[in-house]
Amino acid sequence: MGYRNLQECVRDLERSGDLIRIDRELDPNLVIGTVQRRVYQAGGPALLFTRVKGTEFPMLGNLFGTLPRVRHIFRDTLDAIERLVRLKLDPSRALRHPFAFCSSPLAALHLMPKTVSRGPVTGRRTTIDRLPQLKSWPDDGGPFITLPQVYSESVARPGTRSSNLGMYRVQLAGNRYTLNEEVGIHYQIHRGIGVHHAEALERGVPFRVNVFVGGPPSMTVAAVMPLPEGMPEVSFAGLLGGHRLPMVRLPGALPMPAEADFCITGIIDPTRTLPEGPFGDHLGYYSLVHDFPVLRVENVYHRPDAIWPFTTVGRPPQEDTTFGAFIHELTGELIPDVLPGVKAVHAVDAAGVHPLLLAIGSERYVPYATEREPREILTIANAILGQGQLSLAKYLFIAAHEDAPTLDIHDIPAFLRHVLERVDWRRDLHFQTCTTIDTLDYSGEGLNRGSKVVIAAVGPKRRDLPAEIPADVRLPDGFADPRLCLPGIVAVRGPACTAYAPGAERELAALCTQLAETGDLARFPLVVVVDDSAFAAETLNNFLWSVFTRSNPAADIYGVGAVTRCKHWGCEGPLVIDARRKPHHAPPLIDDPAVEREVDALGAPGGPLHGII
Repeated sequence: MGYRNLQECVRDLERSGDLIRIDRELDPNLVIGTVQRRVYQAGGPALLFTRVKGTEFPMLGNLFGTLPRVRHIFRDTLDAIERLVRLKLDPSRALRHPFAFCSSPLAALHLMPKTVSRGPVTGRRTTIDRLPQLKSWPDDGGPFITLPQVYSESVARPGTRSSNLGMYRVQLAGNRYTLNEEVGIHYQIHRGIGVHHAEALERGVPFRVNVFVGGPPSMTVAAVMPLPEGMPEVSFAGLLGGHRLPMVRLPGALPMPAEADFCITGIIDPTRTLPEGPFGDHLGYYSLVHDFPVLRVENVYHRPDAIWPFTTVGRPPQEDTTFGAFIHELTGELIPDVLPGVKAVHAVDAAGVHPLLLAIGSERYVPYATEREPREILTIANAILGQGQLSLAKYLFIAAHEDAPTLDIHDIPAFLRHVLERVDWRRDLHFQTCTTIDTLDYSGEGLNRGSKVVIAAVGPKRRDLPAEIPADVRLPDGFADPRLCLPGIVAVRGPACTAYAPGAERELAALCTQLAETGDLARFPLVVVVDDSAFAAETLNNFLWSVFTRSNPAADIYGVGAVTRCKHWGCEGPLVIDARRKPHHAPPLIDDPAVEREVDALGAPGGPLHGII
């Protein structure tokens, strides 16, 4: 039986030594968030801050900070979920091994929430200004809820069966919000609440939204699960939590989890927006100020012993990295069932998740062909880019399973090596222009607007990848310091980009001309132009982050010997990606040195974090 509330989870983790209390008063303005990030990086325990400046409520951080801790939290239900996944993949298993699946129907009963007349969540009331005012980064526009569970229902089909529970950030104060009366709701493109928003606009009516904080840990995970349409997140929370989820439904209101710690109820006017942000986000940059919906607050409920769970996000890896790894463990086997022909998909966390996807698929078309080329995997690539949040990818590298059946998609250097050994830049680049990208990605032409490229690789190895840079490489003025990132990939420091010309940067054209004339780097299939080549080449994560978060494929991919034929673009020589920071890009996240020193003191001898950070 899983935890029915957050309090049970805290007590259990404390007994097992995987949670510590911090009884020193700390400020939720920058300090507490910095502590959580530092402890996460150290692989440390969950943190219960019992004295939070400006509020009576304790804060809980780093709850999902390590994968072993997440597995421990859900230890009672993981086997049941695994059995249900196997049953979904092969229903005949139930006939062949009936006793192994005898508990599956009972587990499935937990999918159905149950309505109750009251619960701890409605025990007390408060106001927005008395909640923990967490601010994670120096230039954030105000305090935010960073582990919200935002609940909405279809105005056309009310009820939990057509509900959505998503983790959309909530700004509590700042900008032009009227304190205690309004909060901002920011959701990215392609989110379930957007469908409800569109329905409300079509009907010309406001719609109700509840924001839950805390409650059973299964609720938090459910809010970030990429579930198929038709499966409500509150149902999955019951399955993962090991019990039917009790929901309180007050007259004229949306339901709320009986065991939630907090619930903000209100109404969104679908025609009204206010500026929201900035906010330090998971790509490692600030998402800037944009107009987003406003929730008119009606009530703020909380249970008597309420705990405020939180996280902080920033350049990966962060705590949300663990969410991604856990979700993959739960759902990875289902990918071929959802997308036939797909063997594996990896959204690369170090590159900000959505900017870079790696995939392996079948290549069975024209089996009698003497020369193999990408065919089925292009069909599969289109299916991937039409699937839920995967549709937000910018770069999709896809390889054929038949060429290397043991290729591990999570071994990123090996995967990139495999692709670069086989890719034909004249044929294997496939662009989508003027399309949607992640709301948080500022590499495109505007909010939600950018491009995508599929890079497909099939067939035998066609080249050996160089692992050394030739001596005395000749580069145009302004370019210098070539560094090896990975075999076949070289980073070059380019001139600062001060006046951006998408797809027509003169400096990049000059570089391509020079590379064609000298041939110094001709054996490298991929050249990336960055602001700091030493930084990009220092670690794999640096390379992935700086290249794929700072480039828009259609605008920033160049090539040596580029040719357009029948509207298909390709190149004879190396592919060149302009991954410099552009004037329109959002600023990167930078820690406050004074706050870092304050947190350092907490880790000194006698401090509450001594031996942890």
